[in-house]
Amino acid sequence: MEADEIKKGATGRLKISDDVIISVSKLAALDVKGVVRLNGEIGMMSKLRGNGPIKVRLMGDVAAIDISIVVKSSEKAAAVAEDVQEAVKENVQNMTGVTVARVNVTVGGVAFD
Repeated sequence: MEADEIKKGATGRLKISDDVIISVSKLAALDVKGVVRLNGEIGMMSKLRGNGPIKVRLMGDVAAIDISIVVKSSEKAAAVAEDVQEAVKENVQNMTGVTVARVNVTVGGVAFD
């Protein structure tokens, strides 16, 4: 049996942690113009309780992401939320290979300068 035959027959499984998806989502959202911060803190307790600003639900190999943001008062909240949806979906799919079915964005606050 040659090495090429072994490589073809070998299969494995790759699992991406929710923590990785949360981290990628956070960075993508904060990079969008008009987003001041997330609406809450991401910590170990918020992940365990499921009450942080980013929630990830994996259904097989497909993710649904909920994210809550705070928007600058000088920006249009709806436009910023749409930009966050696109950025999070694109970044998570490109960086992890996990298909994102939807990104639900909640504008949880407005920051005044």
